[in-house]
Amino acid sequence: MTPMARHTTFLTTRPTMWSLLVPVVAILAGVLFATSGSVAQGRSLRSDAAGLPDIIREQTKNNTRMTDELESLNTEVDELTRDGAPGNAEVDAIKDKGDRLTFAAGRTDVEGPGVEVQLTDSKLAVDKLPEGFSVDDIVVHQQDVQAVVNALWAGGAEAMMIQDQRIISTSAVRCVGNTLILQGRVYSPPYRIRAIGEPKKLRGMLSQSPEVQIYQEYVRAVGLGYDVRSSDRFEFPAYAGSITPDHAVVDERS
Repeated sequence: MTPMARHTTFLTTRPTMWSLLVPVVAILAGVLFATSGSVAQGRSLRSDAAGLPDIIREQTKNNTRMTDELESLNTEVDELTRDGAPGNAEVDAIKDKGDRLTFAAGRTDVEGPGVEVQLTDSKLAVDKLPEGFSVDDIVVHQQDVQAVVNALWAGGAEAMMIQDQRIISTSAVRCVGNTLILQGRVYSPPYRIRAIGEPKKLRGMLSQSPEVQIYQEYVRAVGLGYDVRSSDRFEFPAYAGSITPDHAVVDERS
């Protein structure tokens, strides 16, 4: 017996386009509701939109206020700049004082006429020394250099150099044996001292200095070198050393 062919009939329904769109629309609607709730955070979106003009007006007021403050500050800066510009008597006086102090401290280049003094050890042989003189008498010492320096300052020197270094009134001159130690450098004679100032006054003070006169006695006695020359122009660099004093002494006369 031939088995019966198996024919199973299924009742099927072909979906329509509208039946597919319904769930999609529902999903989109849910997403929109959720987004609105998140953005609003419990507030009415319509009420926030209604308050936007107020926010704009408030920010406009703030901008106006800050603009006014900026203009006020700019005006103040302009006034201060104008007060500090050249031509203001107080500022000019302070600047002039600063320039004088800078010049006195040797912090500027200087040029002008002046005098050069050269001190040299004697060439006299030890065995040829006159009676009563020793080897120490035929070399230039610290006090000799200092005597010339002091006389030139007293003669109105505006600036001074020893060897290749600019010095100021507080510069220390030290000799060890027949060498000169100046601001950390060691020099051998001849010692060259140059000063910018009126040559006639500088020469006059050199001739009047008691210490320089004593040195000149040794020039005549044992042949120490002493040469003075005037110059129409010297050029000195700015002083490069320290101007901070190591110590100070109270003037009992004050």
